[in-house]
Amino acid sequence: MGKEKQQKHQNKVAQQQQQHSAAEEATAKKQCRLGLDVTKAENYSEWYSQLIVKAELIEYYDVSGCYVIRPWAYSVWEHIQSFFDSEIKKLGVKNCYFPMFVSEAALEREKTHVADFAPEVAWVTKAGNTDLANPIAIRPTSETVMYPSFAKWCKSHRDLPLKLNQWCNVVRWEFKHPTPFLRTREFLWQEGHTAYATKEEAETEVFDILNLYARVYTDLLAIPVVKGRKSEKEKFAGADFTTSVEAYVPVNGRGIQGVSLMGAKTLCIPLEQPKDVELPEKCINPNCSDTAQFFALFGRSY
Repeated sequence: MGKEKQQKHQNKVAQQQQQHSAAEEATAKKQCRLGLDVTKAENYSEWYSQLIVKAELIEYYDVSGCYVIRPWAYSVWEHIQSFFDSEIKKLGVKNCYFPMFVSEAALEREKTHVADFAPEVAWVTKAGNTDLANPIAIRPTSETVMYPSFAKWCKSHRDLPLKLNQWCNVVRWEFKHPTPFLRTREFLWQEGHTAYATKEEAETEVFDILNLYARVYTDLLAIPVVKGRKSEKEKFAGADFTTSVEAYVPVNGRGIQGVSLMGAKTLCIPLEQPKDVELPEKCINPNCSDTAQFFALFGRSY
């Protein structure tokens, strides 16, 4: 009986030591957490969050929807910039930079172009402790900033086409769940805005740029995408039509929109007309019933 008690005691001690070692190991793993501790199939959202942090792509920030882009991730962006910038320059596009602040009056003038983003516009209302007499918006996109300058620079059909691009950041105060790289409140992008004398020229370049965007995904990022045209309900406000590239997310069976292009937006800018061209009876803008007075510029943003 004494030996049996001694054996039971030894077994109990060994079991306790084993449990203690297992607990220490679990604690160490929890503290280190060098690898992913969840699979894509188990919890896709958690897997994605762990992946981008542990791969040193993203650091979370104390403002919801804003993130620190770490060097590994930024180097990917630099490669995209290098490729795309060189390709659009072959098409005659020139880089520029416009201010990030937009007056309330400018937004109101171009309200059809920013209707989709109106609820997401972030406003600067104070300077220190002083309320601003006129609140200033932070650009959600740059139509309202750039097109007044287009009107100054394009006085004749000889000034066309005008092809500009800018690399910048924009702010859209998303109310939905922000997700790094996919849906954020501040993000880096490029936007191209061009003006032409004819709709045909604008539409041709829309699809040239669409093909370039697809190459960014397929050739640089190894992501298969589908090119297509948005429905009337989905198209960008103020555009005749909108195209985009869409990717497929196998784990949840959903599609996700990549970049989009707006084709042939009508800009109400008067131009000196070539004498041998007859004006149409009505304005080409389908929402306008006025008699045509001038050639309209067609723009495209990408």
